[in-house]
Amino acid sequence: MAANNVYRRGLHQWSILLAVCTLFLVVAGGVVTSRDAGLSVPDWPLSYGKLMPPMEGGIFYEHGHRMIATMVGIFTIVSMVWLWTAEHRNWLRKLGVVALLAVITQGTLGGLTVIYLLPWWISTMHATLAQLFFSTTVAIAVFTSRWWLAEPAMMSEIPATPIRRLSMLAPILVVCQLALGAAARHKAIGSIYHICGSPIVSGVILWVCLRISVHYSGNHELRRTALTLTTITFTQVFLGIAAFMTRIAYADAVQPMPIMVTFTVLHVAVGALTLASSVALAIIVQRNLVHRNLTLEVASA
Repeated sequence: MAANNVYRRGLHQWSILLAVCTLFLVVAGGVVTSRDAGLSVPDWPLSYGKLMPPMEGGIFYEHGHRMIATMVGIFTIVSMVWLWTAEHRNWLRKLGVVALLAVITQGTLGGLTVIYLLPWWISTMHATLAQLFFSTTVAIAVFTSRWWLAEPAMMSEIPATPIRRLSMLAPILVVCQLALGAAARHKAIGSIYHICGSPIVSGVILWVCLRISVHYSGNHELRRTALTLTTITFTQVFLGIAAFMTRIAYADAVQPMPIMVTFTVLHVAVGALTLASSVALAIIVQRNLVHRNLTLEVASA
């Protein structure tokens, strides 16, 4: 552990709290969309011109979502200030600023969705940025952990299995898949695009996790994170199927049915966990695996 990189328990626990609250915010946003409550409050930033309107009907979901978002915004400001006053790693301090800018942008997009009556492209950006912001908070929690500050257990990457590159590709594919899902939910595109992307994204994730389990089973952090991501991915596929089937079954319902809302919101939440876990795995892979260039090894022999 470097002299300046001191483990700060309070900062790490605060980072975990911020990540948990952000996931709760993502879930709340999913509930608003699933219950068609996005325009239950016609104005912004106030709600019917008040800080606290009557919490009834769709107002409960929409204004509740705004209240949670405000809390997360305040928590993010505290996190950024804490990082700048306590951290010596300049790149981590900058990541705190990125998180703050992201949550400000996210709040602005949320307001624009109301002002402009839920245009699909703003709504899709709002949903996708929420996932990216959550992953950023998870990354900050990883970077402030005791494990990160300890000396990594370095291992050589096996050339035949380019885990470093594929681990970076996985979260990019997940973001694309989440964006397609958000666009489908806001009726910009058909669900078929999101459905077709599922086996591609799941295949890459499972292949990376399998390679890690086979070739790097001696690294506890790699193995545990890969197993977690595998479990989350299988769960996400099941929830996606369940959400799609219930949406078809209750397509003619006047109001969103509870079972449809439940599976859809769970699908959104586990999608966020999929992205966050893939980001965490990519971070751990980059830290623990060293690229081994066989050409240089042969030349130096």
